[in-house]
Amino acid sequence: MPLTRQTLPKTIPDVAALDDLLCRPTQALIDDLKTIDGDIMILGVAGKMGPTLAGLAKAAAPERRVIGVARFSDPSVKDWLHARGIETINCDLMDEKAIHALPKAPNIVFMAGRKFGAEGDLSLTWAMNAHVPALVAQAFPASRIVAFSTGCIYPFVPVDGKGSSEDMAPNPPGEYAQSCVGRERLFEYFSRKFGTPGRLFRLNYAIDMRYGVLHDIATKVLTGTPIDVSLGHVNFIWQGDASSQALRCLAHCTTPTSPINVSGREILAVRDLAARFGTRFGRAPVLVGKEEPTAWLTDTSKAVELFGLPVVDTEQLIAWTADWVARAMPSLGKPTKYEVRDGRY
Repeated sequence: MPLTRQTLPKTIPDVAALDDLLCRPTQALIDDLKTIDGDIMILGVAGKMGPTLAGLAKAAAPERRVIGVARFSDPSVKDWLHARGIETINCDLMDEKAIHALPKAPNIVFMAGRKFGAEGDLSLTWAMNAHVPALVAQAFPASRIVAFSTGCIYPFVPVDGKGSSEDMAPNPPGEYAQSCVGRERLFEYFSRKFGTPGRLFRLNYAIDMRYGVLHDIATKVLTGTPIDVSLGHVNFIWQGDASSQALRCLAHCTTPTSPINVSGREILAVRDLAARFGTRFGRAPVLVGKEEPTAWLTDTSKAVELFGLPVVDTEQLIAWTADWVARAMPSLGKPTKYEVRDGRY
């Protein structure tokens, strides 16, 4: 049964149920994938979002080959993918010959990149975020390429506005975000050179129960850890909705490639979110700092026009997260670092 707002569960009991939910397609995703032909290959499939995006693609188009490509330093990811009918290929995307040996899939979702630890080796960050995209773009000139990017490529904008639109010129702080601008520019360059259709998927804070802005805030409220509200406003989106929109972008590519902002439609105050978790947990959040008048925020009007509103809304995400954190369910242990203002990760 396709996923709808009416079929969402009240709670998510465990990781297996979470994975199943993240891999349930909407009818709109099923219909969009029917408009394009060919296999789907996901480069960098072994990250936080990759496995469930691959599982969602296979569930939405079970007759297609879905191929996940990564180094697979954690072999259990391969087992998870194989159990869902997804083929895997071990590949180091820094190896140009290995990239050219991959199947020429008509549909590619590019998810490879480096964020956490970026400041520790900036040359590697630039190589992963700019050099690898150039290799991939040249290896697959005839494919549709949806390339994951980030809303961090924008400058900070006033929190009382609508957020950055796709027309705003990138001007971010920090080399991580600058390298992400490099990623976009190289995909754009080769898209123009070869006529490659694509989309630059500017995602702001996908979340599931194991990580994300809400997980970070809820955990700090529950443990009494101070919450810095200086970067006091955020957008975020359920990982299932973000994955669905990424796959649907394959049916909405442009030539040359063009950006699309993906996040929740609402601009939410960290202070308010902390208070809501405090009410649920019966304890007052510990807030420090003072809200700055600007933050990294995006205007998702174009995505809403194309895809409609996300299936999972803020109220549901808060309820799920509070329940998950209160039960001490698994965490990936990877803070979002949404509160970072200087771009240093």
